[in-house]
Amino acid sequence: MLKTELLEIIANKENSGVEFKRDDIRPEQLAKEIVAMLNFQGGRILLGVEDDGSISGLQRENSEEWVMNVIRDKIHPLVLPYYEEIKIEDDVFVAVLTFPQGVSKPYVLRDRGEEKIYVRVGSTSQLATREQQMRLFEVGGMLHTELLPIARTDSSCLDKARLENYLRDIIQDPDTPDTDEEWEQRLAGLGLLTEPGGLCTVAGLVLFGKRPRQYLKQAGLRVFVFNGEDKEYEARLDLIIDAPIVGRWDIAKSGKNIIDEGLIEKFIAQIEPFISKEPNKVDENFRRKREWFYPFDAVREVLVNALAHRDWTRFVDIEIGVYSNRMEVISPGTLQNSMTIKKMISGQRSPRNPLIMEILRDYGYVDYRGMGVRTKIIPLMKKFNDVEPIFEATEDYLKTVLLRKKIDG
Repeated sequence: MLKTELLEIIANKENSGVEFKRDDIRPEQLAKEIVAMLNFQGGRILLGVEDDGSISGLQRENSEEWVMNVIRDKIHPLVLPYYEEIKIEDDVFVAVLTFPQGVSKPYVLRDRGEEKIYVRVGSTSQLATREQQMRLFEVGGMLHTELLPIARTDSSCLDKARLENYLRDIIQDPDTPDTDEEWEQRLAGLGLLTEPGGLCTVAGLVLFGKRPRQYLKQAGLRVFVFNGEDKEYEARLDLIIDAPIVGRWDIAKSGKNIIDEGLIEKFIAQIEPFISKEPNKVDENFRRKREWFYPFDAVREVLVNALAHRDWTRFVDIEIGVYSNRMEVISPGTLQNSMTIKKMISGQRSPRNPLIMEILRDYGYVDYRGMGVRTKIIPLMKKFNDVEPIFEATEDYLKTVLLRKKIDG
């Protein structure tokens, strides 16, 4: 880093990714700041700079060795920052510690026999709340929230007809349960109940629940349709769809036919009039072939991805917005397990909710490879509209944008 670059950072003051510290701070204070940044998006700590931005410089001998010892002794899991010392003037140096976003969250401060988790909130580092800790564990792959219990539920909250259809017809289980006790054992074994006679898990309720939103408010979908390119006061469509994700199917030699729609089928039925149109003219067979503004399979795949990978610790709905020029699907939660948009587009797989993903794969909602973004959404949009989808990832959501194809008439 050049001196001019450092002075510019100092002039811009502290923020979520920059912290000023004297170099005589206690080891646990330094470790606290490092942990908070690792649990956020990474950042820089400038040693030898006062809170007001004035430069006091390094006072400690062997500063680099001291910093590395603090990290080794106080921070878990271990990280290796990029350490450099920038000369400001004769005998005045500032140490710059640069940390990427941590990939093994949550990072903890180990001090006096305790472990504490800190997060970055604005320009300060604070103890993580219970909800923030849960998200960090979930993002780090140490907690699968799809297996968490849902209060006030039991096996009676699940649709037995759908469960029987899943076991007997979808996965062709030769030993379908007969008694209530056998059902409890099987559902617990599948991860749909916490234990025999226990509570429904998130996965059990959202996949097979009779009315999932009655017990889990973020289940289901929120759907908007607007006439223009922005959200307006009055929407053409504004509804919440509450249903189990999977449908009930009749499996026969002639093919697979829906008997009772699930969330995905109900969504398609509701949204179809707003993302397609019937032409004025008939074809050679005297039929009106519906024309789509978006490739149907891409719309379906984006929705399935949102359902399969959403963060269940976020108490907000999956939101689908249809505008005059685009469709947006917003799935709550940051990308999981150090995933990035670049990795996702390249085909890297890292399921947040592996049980939900596997059951969706059993039904054929998800292909075996699990690379829908790379193998379906992107090529379908390029072929259909010669425009790739747009992906936007934040700490709060993943947004996928499909641009509408213009159809004459």
